[in-house]
Amino acid sequence: MALGDLMASRFSQTSVPLVTNHCDDYASSRGEDAGDLASQRRDLETASSSYGNAAVATTSMAYLPQTIVLCELRHDAFEAPVPTGPSDNGLVSKWRPKDRMKTGYVALVLCLNISVDPPDVIKISPCARMECWIDPFSMAPQKALETIGKTLSVQYERWQPKARYKVQLDPTVDEVKKLCNTCRRYAKSERVLFHYNGHGVPKPTANGEIWLFNKSYTQYIPLPISDLDSWLKTPSIYVFDCSASGMIVNAFLELHDWNSSSSTGSVKDCILLAACEAHETLPQSAEFPADVFTSCTTPIKMALRWDAWDMAAEICLSQLPSLVENPNAEFQPSPFFTEQLMAFEIWLDHGSEEKKPPEQLPIVLQVLLSQCHRFKALVLLGRFLDMGSWAVDLALSVGIFPYVLKLLQTTTPELRQILVFIWTKILALDKSCQVDLVKDGGHAYFIRFLDSMEAYPEQRAMAAFVLAVIVDGHRRGQEACIEAGVVQVCLKHLQCSMPNDGQNEPLFLQWLCLCLGKLWEDFTEAQIIGLQADAPAIYVPLLSEPQPEVRASAVFALGTLLDVGGDACRDGVGGDDECDDDDKFRAEISIVRSLLSVVSDGSPLVRAEVAVALARFAFGHKQHLKSIAAAYWKPQSNSLLNSLPSLAHVKGTINQYMPHTSILSSQIGPLTRVGNDNQSVVRDGRVSTSSPLTSSGIMHGSPLSDDSSQHSDSGMLNDVLSAMGSSTIQDPNHFNAMYSQCVLAMCTLAKDPSPCIASLGRRVLSIIGIEQVVTKPVNPSSGSRRPAEPTSSPTPSLAGLARSSSWFDMNAGHLPLTFRTPPVSPPRPSYLTGMRRVYSLEFRPHLMNSPDSGLADPLLGSAGSSGVAERSLLPQSTIYNWSCGHFSKPLLTTADDAEEMLFKREGREKFAVEHIAKCQHSSISRLNNQIAGWDTKFETGTKAALLQPFSPIVIAADENERIKIWNYEDAVLLNGFDNHNFPDKGISKLCLVNELDDSLLLVASCDGSIRIWKDYALNGKQKLVTAFSSIQGHKPGVRSLSAVVDWQQQSGYLYASGEISSIMLWDLDKEQLLNSIPSSPDCSISALSASQVHGGQFAAGFVDGSVRLYDIRTPEMLVCAKRPHTRVERVVGIGFQPGLDSGKFVSASQAGDIEFLDIRNPRDTYLTINAHRGSLTALAVHRHAPIIASGSAKQIIKVFSLEGEVLGTIRYYSTFMAQTIGPVSCLTFHPYQVLLAAGAADACVSIYTDDNAQAR
Repeated sequence: MALGDLMASRFSQTSVPLVTNHCDDYASSRGEDAGDLASQRRDLETASSSYGNAAVATTSMAYLPQTIVLCELRHDAFEAPVPTGPSDNGLVSKWRPKDRMKTGYVALVLCLNISVDPPDVIKISPCARMECWIDPFSMAPQKALETIGKTLSVQYERWQPKARYKVQLDPTVDEVKKLCNTCRRYAKSERVLFHYNGHGVPKPTANGEIWLFNKSYTQYIPLPISDLDSWLKTPSIYVFDCSASGMIVNAFLELHDWNSSSSTGSVKDCILLAACEAHETLPQSAEFPADVFTSCTTPIKMALRWDAWDMAAEICLSQLPSLVENPNAEFQPSPFFTEQLMAFEIWLDHGSEEKKPPEQLPIVLQVLLSQCHRFKALVLLGRFLDMGSWAVDLALSVGIFPYVLKLLQTTTPELRQILVFIWTKILALDKSCQVDLVKDGGHAYFIRFLDSMEAYPEQRAMAAFVLAVIVDGHRRGQEACIEAGVVQVCLKHLQCSMPNDGQNEPLFLQWLCLCLGKLWEDFTEAQIIGLQADAPAIYVPLLSEPQPEVRASAVFALGTLLDVGGDACRDGVGGDDECDDDDKFRAEISIVRSLLSVVSDGSPLVRAEVAVALARFAFGHKQHLKSIAAAYWKPQSNSLLNSLPSLAHVKGTINQYMPHTSILSSQIGPLTRVGNDNQSVVRDGRVSTSSPLTSSGIMHGSPLSDDSSQHSDSGMLNDVLSAMGSSTIQDPNHFNAMYSQCVLAMCTLAKDPSPCIASLGRRVLSIIGIEQVVTKPVNPSSGSRRPAEPTSSPTPSLAGLARSSSWFDMNAGHLPLTFRTPPVSPPRPSYLTGMRRVYSLEFRPHLMNSPDSGLADPLLGSAGSSGVAERSLLPQSTIYNWSCGHFSKPLLTTADDAEEMLFKREGREKFAVEHIAKCQHSSISRLNNQIAGWDTKFETGTKAALLQPFSPIVIAADENERIKIWNYEDAVLLNGFDNHNFPDKGISKLCLVNELDDSLLLVASCDGSIRIWKDYALNGKQKLVTAFSSIQGHKPGVRSLSAVVDWQQQSGYLYASGEISSIMLWDLDKEQLLNSIPSSPDCSISALSASQVHGGQFAAGFVDGSVRLYDIRTPEMLVCAKRPHTRVERVVGIGFQPGLDSGKFVSASQAGDIEFLDIRNPRDTYLTINAHRGSLTALAVHRHAPIIASGSAKQIIKVFSLEGEVLGTIRYYSTFMAQTIGPVSCLTFHPYQVLLAAGAADACVSIYTDDNAQAR
């Protein structure tokens, strides 16, 4: 099978869902267990249909969701250090030949002493005699010695004819010393080769001494290797052709280890070649010459003495008679290469990095020269390179590079795919090959392949990757690719590519973006070409692609089109010639508008690239952005804000409503000032028309305007963006609005739920003069407010600003920032009355070397002299290096752990099917047996709890977002960690993602922040998989968001709402906001529940006691709206009844009543349970068993059947041995067992079951 077909087969297999319905396969493959599992499934289906009157045509597999999310490469510890891209130095480049060093002098020392055998060598008879292919006994000894010396010199001269040669025959120590000194003197810094033949003297000693003669040839005289090294110095090559020559090598290494400081040269500049190991003697077979090692200088003559070559020659010659007699006869080539390829293929089937490297690899490279075997050799070579970086390094070390480089000059179509694959593997390891490719014109080969339509998208993505590496930081590569038209080719395919054309199209789009981004990076000429080709408009649709990698790559490419050279022209400093770039400036503004649309993207990968791009924009436009930011710390006269400087220090003031379509997070309100030339007079919450804000459109819906409460869903930001779109390039308000939104976006990123993104955001703010400082929150003076408690009204000191807050408070939130400007007046204590939390904000003066330019602050007059230093503040993009990791991994084989994961999944599905059937058939009389109790030691009580389905593990969290995991069978604390560093937001919900596989812990904060963790049960090993803000915008006059969320595994959707007039629908697989479903403009959602059986269906409870059922699969989405609760009290909990009936659900209000609803029943409810009197705090509905539970602030838990029967009551007792609970704060059922976990305000977590279970 060709490699291209193999790749197509492999990728077509991985395009299906990662986990399929395994129960049928499990039943068919498990023999006697199959009948039991099938029977359990039938029972489960029968039981399911008994809960509703509707004819539900579905199977038990609805209970076992097949969707798996957040398991891609990008989710493998995103917060960990980013993997590096292809390297251009270090270990991976050792395969390259070093700079060639000329061998200037060759010393040939022969110690043969013909006719006298050394005393320590016993020769066989007959034995090897030939030296340099001359029989020394065929002539007189002296003549033979001279002839052998002359022949050896000729053999070396074939390899290096320009060197000077000196021969010493049976020399003394003094003669060798003189020879070595002469060689080094004439060679100077060139290499000296020292050849030693010791066949006529004893073997080297253990001390590393070789033997020479005295003048009378009566004694053997030792010569230490240390003396020889001191004479020859470095660089040098030693060739030792004698028995036990390995002793010399060992002694040489020990010499340099012991005395490296006094060595005359580096051991790295010495090459030692020894004929055998220290314990070996030279071969004496008469079939070979005595100097087998030296005979390697005549390889052909030596090779022809092997029997294999004799056989090969005989096979060829034996065909001559038939070829002469029959002109139509065909020559049958030797099977040698075919056999070697077969052996290599067998090794590929069974070999690995841990096993011995394939002996056939050097031969495979030789096979590349044979046209008839070339294709198969390349395919096998590609399979070998796919085994890992070690295989690529090994192949490069044996000399693959010149072969595959030369093959790029061929036009054979069938070789194109495999050559692109091979080069992808090489460049994924070593970037330095980019120079060779450009030098030989190889880039044109990949551009042609990229532009061809015959290859699979995956293979064309490889070509785009190769081109991206070629232009990465390589100006000559960038210029060559531009000349070859790579910009036009890439943009053409970005325009024409349909996202659903192929299974691997996203990877192709991703690398087209990355290729152009690397081409434009810090290359002004290339940027101009991209802008002239209208590249920003082509990239805009890619920002809404479903794959986060494509969106992030598109953001990266757009960011590289932003020039960071300086903003002298933008500030009016340069002349007409310097500022004749209005088109480019307009294009940059357009690019930033596009980037602002994804500043709250669901993927950290995308938001990281947005931060990097905004940093580039901030660097190029820093003067205007600094003036915008400085305006909010600049005290103004005639303004009420001037008299309230403490507002800039206060945390917790009222936030302004931002619509769900806004790019900003919920805690960011509109800017109140964008300039400082005209003064804004604030009277009774109104802004005078003399302010520049009123003409720019930015004040629409601002905190100080009268229409903020009437703000439409189009949003202030949309008004700003539309105003910018209609403004001319000369309109200053156009820029003010854009720069203001950029500052807001930077603050959004600086408060990102992901620590990595937040760090990037703070670095961006530092570019415009806002720096992070150490701040410590002051503990609130009052206790935490109950969720139903209304927000307190503003103090009299803040009259007229009821719907306003300072810019810092709206945009900084928990972000400890300071603007580099002289300090303002100290805060007045009276203004702090009633504030929940105060931050100490430090202001630090920023000293400037340049004169004041007349702008609002001396900071804004900074000149370009510090541009180089400030450029170091620019954060670097990570998407390119991260994306390169895809091609470093095996592409032709599946993961080794896939079978293990499948086996684990099958076991859990079997467990789930068994226990679902038990739950549905269970008859529970009472549920008040406490089997475990755990004092979490949470200071603020337990806010949320969760039972893991397949392990005896309970997860709990408190108001400060401290998470603890506990094994309730062994009573062992497994792990504990903080969800984030700002612990006053509060936990809203805990959910398990991928519960049938390696589950992830989803933690939702009350501000709408979502953080998802892996390895959460391993002590200190938890890793953040992803994080994002699920709620964007909230209503006017709202102090906190009080977010409510729920996760639906069937669809892969996350539903989120709160103090907003919509429900945010997030696709966690795409990490993207799919839709914003309108809920109620007058009433907020207080409870959400997603169906775990029917994907796309969820129920919402509101603060006025009404409930609604939604199904996003229907055009209207809203299925029904009811008001089951007679009193206007908030819905505390809501959930779908057990079973497959999608029309029945349960709702509980704070008033204490629990209502059972059926959408087919014309009445609002068909059953009412008055569970508690005005104190209901929690509701739990079992996923499969016919029971529900409710808890109250009066320390009571009640368990009911679906018919309203009380199955258990758990009360607080003060006795020493009795079970005790505090005010109930959360309840949760085990998904597949009748277990109830209860969390209380006194930090205790208890687990209850029926009376038959044994207490632990």
